[in-house]
Amino acid sequence: MSTSAATLTDALLGPILARDAARPLVTYYDDATGERIELSGTTLANWAAKTANLLRDECDLEPGGRVAVLLPAHWQTLSVLLGAWWCGAEVVSSAEGADVICCDADRLDVALAAGADVVVAFSLHAFGAGLPGLPAGVVDYATEVRLHGDLFTPEHGTAGDALDGSGVDDTLTAARKAADNAGLTDTARVLTTRDWSVEDGLLDVPLAVLAAGASLVQCRNTASGDALDRRADSERVTHRLS
Repeated sequence: MSTSAATLTDALLGPILARDAARPLVTYYDDATGERIELSGTTLANWAAKTANLLRDECDLEPGGRVAVLLPAHWQTLSVLLGAWWCGAEVVSSAEGADVICCDADRLDVALAAGADVVVAFSLHAFGAGLPGLPAGVVDYATEVRLHGDLFTPEHGTAGDALDGSGVDDTLTAARKAADNAGLTDTARVLTTRDWSVEDGLLDVPLAVLAAGASLVQCRNTASGDALDRRADSERVTHRLS
């Protein structure tokens, strides 16, 4: 079936939510902070909806708008990607020419220099704390996203580009191909330490996992191979992606 009249988020999340929305979908570890967060399909969809509502209602993002995502491999990054696609926007890797830039504190100067209409800053704090001392006009994601509803109705129509110049169908096809190449199915539990981004690894890691209907264990700042082996056992991992 063609997905040209739907958003990429519908195509990726729809089958997961229809099959088993309560199953763990993303488990995120940061060993520098001791953080472990687990999101079901329903919870990730709710965060994506909150983000989509923020982007549309507060950032004035319209279908066909360009959203630069300058964020590390993080569960909130997935919320941004899925939220932007739900708005019918194109996710891009470069800040230049973007309508909205989503960035962490380390890339705030880059975002401000690019001159986008809206900059959304992310603390990525485990307990939802915002970023102090933000310049006037910068949206603090952690503070503002919680004010938005966890349901979103996309404006369906003819879909434009979804990811750096590729349309919904082409992006979904590429993600499914990456899933097939990695041997992923909807029963896979996938562990990775790869610090993917829009520019590098997005299709091969999180989008491949979602396209397969699998689940992701994303680990950051894990120095020890033995620790990863123990985690793989405890999380019942079936596949590893590097």
